[in-house]
Amino acid sequence: METVRVLLVEDHKLMRVGLKSLFEDQKEIEIISEAESGKEAVEKYKTIRPDVTLMDIGLPDISGIEATKRILELNSNAAVIMLTSHLSEQEVLDSLHAGAKAYVMKDINIEILKMIIKTVKDGAMWLDPQVVPILRDKNCGIIPPRQMSRAMFKEQHANLTQREYEVLKLVVDGKSNNEIAQELMISEHTAKAHVCNIIQKLVVDDRTQAAVKALKEGLV
Repeated sequence: METVRVLLVEDHKLMRVGLKSLFEDQKEIEIISEAESGKEAVEKYKTIRPDVTLMDIGLPDISGIEATKRILELNSNAAVIMLTSHLSEQEVLDSLHAGAKAYVMKDINIEILKMIIKTVKDGAMWLDPQVVPILRDKNCGIIPPRQMSRAMFKEQHANLTQREYEVLKLVVDGKSNNEIAQELMISEHTAKAHVCNIIQKLVVDDRTQAAVKALKEGLV
């Protein structure tokens, strides 16, 4: 399998060292270069043209958002993942408008981060579950709404049951399996089974991708 070449942009040395150590034994992902500032990130991008740029937002000179804009000006197909420790509505919107392909919290599970890096490199978009409701509520156009009648929904997704449709709407709201179970007055085991069925039927890898697809296609 081809190795994903990553540029790591992070101003805190301890964080850089920690992230780099997580990928040291990985054959599929390699940190090929590091940058401590936004301007340095742009210059490094020009030189090495990484497959993916893992970008911190809070940097000492220009922000990770501005650096992302400049990188996308160099290459409109650049894959940038925003990596942050806090959830700011404005930073979410600005990051995605700048062209970032993913918005990820720093407390993310490392295995999920690896998956995100690989899928973003292949052109996918990934959003932290906490981000999806922000985009839906703001109706900001990053995930374009498309109205779909119930008849059209049934025609295009006839294999999704009414109950699964109800569960999907709660998944889009960022609800956990336990919260879905309480909302619909079913067991958590049943809620989990419905979510698994939805993921399989929508042909996605996880509940976040299911939520994004639902929003993109106007299913909810």
